[in-house]
Amino acid sequence: MKRDHLNTPLPDVAAGGYGGNQLPLDWVGMQGIALPLQLIEEGAAGSTVQQVHAWADVQVDLPDPKVKGIHMSRLYLLLDEFAAKQSLGAAALHDLLLRMVDSHADCSATRARLALVFPLLRRQPALLTAGLAGWKSYPVRLQAQLSPRGFSLEVNVEVGYSSTCPCSAALARQLLADGFAAQFGTGSIDGAAAQAWLREHGSLATPHSQRSVAAVTVALQGDGPLGLFGLIDAVEAALATPLQTAVKRADEQGFARLNGQNLMYVEDAARRVQAALAPRYAGVQVQVRHLESLHPHDAVAQAGALIA
Repeated sequence: MKRDHLNTPLPDVAAGGYGGNQLPLDWVGMQGIALPLQLIEEGAAGSTVQQVHAWADVQVDLPDPKVKGIHMSRLYLLLDEFAAKQSLGAAALHDLLLRMVDSHADCSATRARLALVFPLLRRQPALLTAGLAGWKSYPVRLQAQLSPRGFSLEVNVEVGYSSTCPCSAALARQLLADGFAAQFGTGSIDGAAAQAWLREHGSLATPHSQRSVAAVTVALQGDGPLGLFGLIDAVEAALATPLQTAVKRADEQGFARLNGQNLMYVEDAARRVQAALAPRYAGVQVQVRHLESLHPHDAVAQAGALIA
């Protein structure tokens, strides 16, 4: 098959002047580009490298109203080169956005932005059983932007946890106390009989718990690693009841104990996370959601704001 047609000049209608509505555009680009990326994270055991399957949204501005359109293939190729040669980090993302703006100097571009969405997998050991562990997935969204005002980088991570309602716990305790009093009265109590009664009737009423989600967004500064594991650790430590993976009965009992010792309303959860993160980041926003087991709706709370 002849390939002479590859040397034939092809029309480029985008290169001509624009005769339509001559208006500047804030952002032009692409969404949902599949991209394999390399993430390096620092932990207690040293550096770990993880390959993540990300989806990228990338745009530049088009301030010149006489320019018909941008060169989307240039942005795509820059992303592809980045994925092949760079690992995720603040300095690398800054450099990528600089090259995106430079690639559209002929369009008078001055701004670029990039959003990356990917699941971050992490191995979590069981609470008590030695050698038992499983994988957890944390949804991550990175948003990097470059403008004449400078470079900004924000990361959003969703962290799952369990929440037990303080009100229902108090009501359950009252029912248990009433049942105990009805059984044993106010006189002397035989210890063995009391233990036997509690083993059978201790769940006469149970507090309601639910799977919950803390979505935290923080502004990152500096040129170092993203520190995603450190951010997740801080959130989970503040809430004290992170979701578990592989468990045996001892681990399930330990998780029940954690929930009983960390009763929290949605307001408590938001305040705990905000207090833990505020000293560490220039800007923090926390949104928590308790997927109610009592109601057909969710309870939500929000705290903090990012620096504009």
